[in-house]
Amino acid sequence: MTPSVLMPRQPVPPLQLPTLAHGDFDLMQSVPERFTLVVFYRGLHCPICHKYLLELGRLLPDFVQRGVRVVAVSSDTAERAQGMADKVRAPDLPFAHSLPLSLARQWGLYISTSRGTTSIGIEEPALFSEPAVYLVRPDGTLYYGAVQTMPFARPHFDELLAAVDFAIAKDYPARGEYDQAVPA
Repeated sequence: MTPSVLMPRQPVPPLQLPTLAHGDFDLMQSVPERFTLVVFYRGLHCPICHKYLLELGRLLPDFVQRGVRVVAVSSDTAERAQGMADKVRAPDLPFAHSLPLSLARQWGLYISTSRGTTSIGIEEPALFSEPAVYLVRPDGTLYYGAVQTMPFARPHFDELLAAVDFAIAKDYPARGEYDQAVPA
């Protein structure tokens, strides 16, 4: 079964999950001024995710200053998510956990099977979701999406900040919205 493809300017699936220290996260509640940045990460076992979330934690105030609410999401259990949060040390970054893989599929995420213990000595879960980054408008529609099949070559958060600045300054619309037949 292949993941769903989310379409720009169309509603994204619901997303309601517990977080470690910020109460329950509900995408459609406490709507941000401009966007919600949803960062799906692989889990505690992923050293690239650790580095990626460190950068997100460092830039979190810059996103907030621009009216962007941020959440990091994984299919990890609360205990494993806490392990990642402890490593990242960004207390203001909400870590949502326990993402059902069926919901991950609705969000267009790829699912991988365990390959055992990783290079940092942590066992991968039997199944887990691969990374993705989405910007969702306050009305719940997709503005931007980047979905990965691998842990490598993810969007850089400083470049995403620049893109948010451009989108705000130019009132730039979401692109990639055309879903009709195309010429052969």
